[in-house]
Amino acid sequence: MSEKIFALDIGTRSVVGIILEQNEENYHVVDLIVEEHTERAMVDGQIHNVVYVAEVIAHIKNKLEEKHGPLTKVAVAAAGRSLKTEQAKAKITITNRPALTQADIDRLELAAVQQAQANLLDHQEQLEGHHYYCVAYSVLYNRLDAQEIGNLIDQQGNEASIEVIATFLPRVVVESLIAALKRAGLEMDGLTLEPIAAINALIPTSMRRLNVALVDIGAGTSDIAITDQSTVTAYGMVPTAGDEITEALSDHYLLDFPVAESLKRELSVQTEVTISDILGFDEQVPVLDVIQNIEPAIDHLASTIANEILKLNGQKPPKAVILIGGGSLTPQITSKLSLALALPDNRVAVRDIDAIKNLTRAEHVQATPELVTPIGIAISAKNMPIKYMAVQVNNQIVRMFELKEMTVTDALLSANINASKLYGKPGLAMSVSLNGQTIHIPGELGSPTMIKINGEIASMKTAITNEDVIELIEGTNGMEASATASDLIDNATSQIITLNGQPYSITAKLKINGSSASFSQQLHEGDEILVETTSTLQQLMTKLGKNSLLDDRSIPTYYLNEQKVNVPQFAATITVNGMACSLDTILQNGDAIEFSTGIDRTLENFITVHSIQMADRCDVTFQGESIQLSRPAFKTLVNHREADLMTSLNMNDKIQLLPLEATPWTFQDVFKFTNWQLPEGFKGTFELVRNHVKAQFDQPIHNGDELSLRLLPSSTQV
Repeated sequence: MSEKIFALDIGTRSVVGIILEQNEENYHVVDLIVEEHTERAMVDGQIHNVVYVAEVIAHIKNKLEEKHGPLTKVAVAAAGRSLKTEQAKAKITITNRPALTQADIDRLELAAVQQAQANLLDHQEQLEGHHYYCVAYSVLYNRLDAQEIGNLIDQQGNEASIEVIATFLPRVVVESLIAALKRAGLEMDGLTLEPIAAINALIPTSMRRLNVALVDIGAGTSDIAITDQSTVTAYGMVPTAGDEITEALSDHYLLDFPVAESLKRELSVQTEVTISDILGFDEQVPVLDVIQNIEPAIDHLASTIANEILKLNGQKPPKAVILIGGGSLTPQITSKLSLALALPDNRVAVRDIDAIKNLTRAEHVQATPELVTPIGIAISAKNMPIKYMAVQVNNQIVRMFELKEMTVTDALLSANINASKLYGKPGLAMSVSLNGQTIHIPGELGSPTMIKINGEIASMKTAITNEDVIELIEGTNGMEASATASDLIDNATSQIITLNGQPYSITAKLKINGSSASFSQQLHEGDEILVETTSTLQQLMTKLGKNSLLDDRSIPTYYLNEQKVNVPQFAATITVNGMACSLDTILQNGDAIEFSTGIDRTLENFITVHSIQMADRCDVTFQGESIQLSRPAFKTLVNHREADLMTSLNMNDKIQLLPLEATPWTFQDVFKFTNWQLPEGFKGTFELVRNHVKAQFDQPIHNGDELSLRLLPSSTQV
């Protein structure tokens, strides 16, 4: 059996009454009446003249009753433009505290939403006695030490902050709506929000996991709702809509406002229009020319809507944009919006009631974008009405609009429970001076407040239902700051350092307020602490009386044949944990220092380091034995005095290598370097052979020559 639903869309410019017939999951638009206001009774979605609006509602009700019988109950919606959106930030100092948990982040979000609520009250006028329901909020930014970060869980630093955008519904909007209906003889059968109504009509629940923006472009305002992760995450409104286009036409062509409004509607269905200005002149103008003349106004409308979408969506474009409302028929608005949001053209589209699933309509009901919201109100307010729910928070009864799945956070907002109350107070901090630097020692953190729902432990994000009993068990306050001197210097009161394998214990000296003290002594507010520690390699070597070793680290300079040369091999080296270091290297407990002296500073080592060939050599073989002939190639002088290779060198010594006259090596020189002798008892003669050729004693020889002495027995003599 079918059921009839009566719904009203009470807008700024007009009121729409609709009769919808429901048959299981199918809907049929039976009848529809639109009546425009003759005076300004609605401002920004709120009824300012209840009596007048009630008369319009009663007139529509009476007309529909003539054809459809008595109407006593009606579904309505609070206008999206009546929602108030505020942006706010909350921050906490997290220095010297454990890594952030989900509970910490939940409390910080609550503090940010409460700050948004406070900002709203500061920005509005005449708010005495007013109350706001938090409809939704979403986190825009998480920041750690002023840098944006994806997630604050397990993070550590100095300061964490969360910035949110929160949407609020004034209670007076709902109360004035109920008053107007009651005066018109109607009872509220269901209440919804206009953005929710349109979304429920056009975007199935299964599609709300997608990030989509729905924009209802009306006459005076454009209402925006954002879906993501299966819910409505944000609402917004801009005071720019179809009237701006009408005013642009009026200004450019000198038209009365109603005439300009009529002309605007023709732009989407005609190719040429007739324009009659206030001076009585008529002209035929191509629609493309008209659009070109009002293009700045279209650009402004698109950019204003796009900027608000980005703000509500965390400064990123959604996956798609759906346009409804009469202003959505503005020429080129879809292409302008897609350009402003950097979206493909097919991701911005105008939808009318034919896009609503399982919906049919009577012949006289036109398929226009303006009717999406009224039909959505009828469907949503009946099937998913907003209800009041009551919960108890610490024995206080709190009533809330059930606009979404309600959580403990929503209950705490309605009960005005300050976020700061959800933690015990931190203990009193203490300040001391350490080596002239002020050190702040925080007190112990308070423990978090325990949350229970109906006796069961819960969290800020736990869902609540009607008549739930929420109990907050306050956390305990933290202890006052307490510390010893050893706590401030990481317990490094003594260090074990090894030098060439020998361990040394280095103990720091401590004074508190000018007197020697123990590192275990408890500190008090204002204490002046002086700690003398051995921190650098230079300080350690001085303390151990080994400064003389450091003198050998300098690289000596000499003059070789009047050329300045450095000899790093003569300098000592020091490493810490196997790495090269400087005298300013900061030592740590357990460091191992290795000190290596340089090679002896002798003339011989100087010559070796510089790879100087000091001898004139000739390598030959004699009688099958390798022999090296050698004689000095230079005369060595140190500071102009002849010196041998074992002479010790001092800094800046002048070394001279004077070449000796070189004469050719001869065969007879070989006998100075060999122990070979003639066989005992040999009676014959011999001959010299060089490279298998007979040679003489004074014959020159060269490197690599094969030399031999051939024995000639006496019987072979000629």
